[in-house]
Amino acid sequence: MAAIAPPSGRPARLHHHAFVVRDQDVTRRFYEEIIGLPLVATWCEEEDFGDGPVAYCHTFYGLADGSALAFFQFAEAADWERHRRKVATSPFDHVALAASAETQAAVQHRAKEAGVGSRLIDHGYCRSLYLIDPDGLLLELTVDDAAAVADAPMHREHAHAELARWQTGDRRSNNRYRRT
Repeated sequence: MAAIAPPSGRPARLHHHAFVVRDQDVTRRFYEEIIGLPLVATWCEEEDFGDGPVAYCHTFYGLADGSALAFFQFAEAADWERHRRKVATSPFDHVALAASAETQAAVQHRAKEAGVGSRLIDHGYCRSLYLIDPDGLLLELTVDDAAAVADAPMHREHAHAELARWQTGDRRSNNRYRRT
């Protein structure tokens, strides 16, 4: 949706969202070559988190606003096993990135060429391309619908009332943008 200037005291933007991966080379190929995010920093570190020293590599892939997706790979397989995601994710557990229609189409094309499955869903207020990264992270590239962006102030104004309506049992859809 349209950018909103953060009020005083509120974080300005996402800095990074981090995930544990098995193989940084596989992750780099996926995020640079398919998704199109450049590797912007690599930190090789050793730290004691309370169980003794752990060696790890922490990479950052930059988004246009300066935020990043970040990934940890541990030197020891036992550390990976201890820190990796162990629960199967649902389709509701994902990271969504805003994209232009051109970027979304280019990613979809590169994914198909690389044999990476994807799924396109039109939610009405946005059109989303879903892909699963090499470590099982569900990634969504979203193109906002122009009418929904134009109506964003109205949605902000009614957001609390709509949440309260739904919480009290009124489950009617308020997504007038969804196409049948």
